[in-house]
Amino acid sequence: MSERIPGQVVAAHGRQYMVELAGGETLLCFPRGKKSDIACGDRVEISRPAKDQGAIEAITPRSSLLYRSNEYRQKLIAANVSQVLIVVATEPGFSFELVCRTLVATQDQGVAARIILNKCDLADKIAPARQALAPFVALGVPVLELSALHGAEALRPLLAGHTSLLVGQSGMGKSTLVNALIPEARAATREISEALDSGKHTTTHARLYHLDPAKPEAGDLIDSPGLQDFGLQHLSRSDIEHAFAELAPHLGQCRFRDCRHDREPDCALRSALEAGQIDPRRWAVFRTLYQGASS
Repeated sequence: MSERIPGQVVAAHGRQYMVELAGGETLLCFPRGKKSDIACGDRVEISRPAKDQGAIEAITPRSSLLYRSNEYRQKLIAANVSQVLIVVATEPGFSFELVCRTLVATQDQGVAARIILNKCDLADKIAPARQALAPFVALGVPVLELSALHGAEALRPLLAGHTSLLVGQSGMGKSTLVNALIPEARAATREISEALDSGKHTTTHARLYHLDPAKPEAGDLIDSPGLQDFGLQHLSRSDIEHAFAELAPHLGQCRFRDCRHDREPDCALRSALEAGQIDPRRWAVFRTLYQGASS
């Protein structure tokens, strides 16, 4: 049996993975077998049947795994992250539901979340964006306002000691933020794309960057492709109930133990909604997720 070498997946595209070995060397690797359930950020063990190619033999236990799913398939986003940064912008408009769904996913995995409001140099657009984010602020979700073009450094202290995942819709400025914090990211992206033979798909795979390769404590940043939806089909109704923090004081207070929070009498959640204790937009997302859950 060939020697197993530890490494970390720093780019994932289809069934091709770039794995970083000790010392900084990167190696193009492929998984064993037909099934591929490897994510950017995974720590793996590889064998090296050829000098310029490796085989992923095992995935070490994960501290977290962010992924989205529908009734047909699941798509892994990133593993072993300790913080998720949800990037929205003053312009173009962002999806309130996508932010909600991302927060549900982070809550389910026990990962800290923070919202980054980008493009705050557009002063006339800030007030509407703040209003849209108000329900999250009320729940205690931290929001950092900045302009990636001029003020990305404000984010750096919050990244220290973390493996942070950037998520958001296309057009929110994630790539600008990454390039401002890590100027060499452009070169790293080109190298990875050439190795994966996917130059025309440079934004369609997750990539991990070290904020300062000489200082591991500076943290790592994973940039993910722009999202238009965040399916959570893998979560149960109980998972969804417990992922909405504002519901916590009312869970278990309904008249019926199997309450579906729809038309049942004496539903504690609907009573809280009617009393103004739950934001109607958040409630709408909760109901969509709850109705779509399989159990």
